[in-house]
Amino acid sequence: MGKEDSHGIQVIAKSAAVMRALEQHPQGLTLNELITHTGIPKSTLHRLCSALQEEDLTLYQDGVWRLGTGLVRLAASSHERVISRLRPLLERLAWRTRETVDLCVFRGQHALLVDQVMSDQELRVVSPLGTAFPLHMTAHGKAMLATLDDNAVKELFPEEALIRRTDASHESRTSLLQELEVIRSHGLGVDLQEHAAGVCALGVALNTGGRELYGLALAVPDLRFERDLESLRSSLLQTRAEIDALFGEAQD
Repeated sequence: MGKEDSHGIQVIAKSAAVMRALEQHPQGLTLNELITHTGIPKSTLHRLCSALQEEDLTLYQDGVWRLGTGLVRLAASSHERVISRLRPLLERLAWRTRETVDLCVFRGQHALLVDQVMSDQELRVVSPLGTAFPLHMTAHGKAMLATLDDNAVKELFPEEALIRRTDASHESRTSLLQELEVIRSHGLGVDLQEHAAGVCALGVALNTGGRELYGLALAVPDLRFERDLESLRSSLLQTRAEIDALFGEAQD
């Protein structure tokens, strides 16, 4: 193998390391944080990130690097099989509840939004595709975390103190673990304005028979949440049962 070939392979390996690090941190990483995660020298890393940005594979904004829209499109296409099979059930759930339905995939400390059916009501909760929701303060995020054991959760969140978005967000890993234990008993995650003021949600983890872990949520304005809680809960659990049956049939 010539020096040119060897150099090309090294560039590909370093590029892959950068994109894996950014995939695990959808909120973005500073250059120094990327150095910590990849071990690539600063000057080399900056040139590499800039070259990837020219190809729409990374994006630099607000002081942090993120995956670019080119990779977001590629990531979405990798979920097309699951999304295409789930879409009719998501639309049925949105029709039953008249609330926004979010489908997310597990990514590091976040749930990445890969599909959505919007509520038809004037007051509704909507997020752009590709939004990275923190697992520890969202309904479907906590439902997905509850499928892991406590040691795995501690690896994901090594610090006791947790980032908060509202006064209702978990302050500590200990309180999060206590809630996850409750979720494991019934499989339903709840967000009571933890991620955003005025927004509540119910969420479940999905068994789609593959390596990816997906979560499903109903995002609801606070003023309708308590009033409609029981019907929302029964509709979401019914949809989860339908999804379990759908993918269970595929495995038979």
